[in-house]
Amino acid sequence: MEATWRWSLVTAVAPIVWGTTYFVTRTFLPPDVPLWGAVIRAVPAGLLLLALSRHRPRGAWWWRSVVLGTLNMGAFFALVYVAAQLLPTSIAATVMALAPLVMMLLARVLISERLRMLPLLGGVIGVLGVGLMLFSTGAGVNLLGVAASVAAMTMSSLGFILAKRWSTDVDVLALTSWQLLAGGGVLLLLAFAVEGPPPALDGTEIVAFAYIGVIGTALAFVAWFTGLRHLDAGTVGLIGLLNPVTGVLVGTIVAHEVLEGRQVAGIVLVLVGVLLGQPIMRRFARRRPSVPAKAPHVPGGRAADA
Repeated sequence: MEATWRWSLVTAVAPIVWGTTYFVTRTFLPPDVPLWGAVIRAVPAGLLLLALSRHRPRGAWWWRSVVLGTLNMGAFFALVYVAAQLLPTSIAATVMALAPLVMMLLARVLISERLRMLPLLGGVIGVLGVGLMLFSTGAGVNLLGVAASVAAMTMSSLGFILAKRWSTDVDVLALTSWQLLAGGGVLLLLAFAVEGPPPALDGTEIVAFAYIGVIGTALAFVAWFTGLRHLDAGTVGLIGLLNPVTGVLVGTIVAHEVLEGRQVAGIVLVLVGVLLGQPIMRRFARRRPSVPAKAPHVPGGRAADA
């Protein structure tokens, strides 16, 4: 039980850190070069992890790295950018909150993980919590934005399950580095085609990119893929709901945004959803109250002493 909680805590590092990158990106990074921003985020982080792991892809891992890097980083980052441009944060985040449910279904099909009632219930509660936490009146719905958000959520969910299926005997540092470099390569070509040459950065932007690259990408993705190595996909997906919770709390603490009652209620629902996905909750649900055994009856006398 202690080991399971330890892996859950390691996994939680990823969405909590990702939640802080919203504020850093919005406050300190240039807003007009999102593709170059993703390249600068992915490639140095991948090189750092490659230097630490000292393992290059071999055999099938050359094409697997391209597939996983495209699903989990390259295409995902580009689609998230499109969704962010076309949708309010509330709708985009609510669509992304469907990821735990999609991961559970894909894990059932691709790696034969059992569908469990409590994590499924936690996923539904988590989606409701994210929607309540980020709901804003008058939010418009752009169908292209919804399609981009759904595609990003589905592709990353598929990529995470494929990584779990393929990487049982691969070092996590190496696995993460290969994906970041492959995904960064895809983004590099797209960035040159769409945004032209790389931007010039000032000192503040370099520090912000260093934080997002080392902490928000290298450390966070290593924690995430470590969680996928040791926990069910549904459990990891539900832990990922801590991402929007962290974003709201950072906005409240650092940017002095007002935390409303509905947001508090949404945070509570999300945390309930995350807890329902934890293995300890399944063990608790399976427990049955023990019934004391009756003492054997002795004809003509008292019950025998135990």
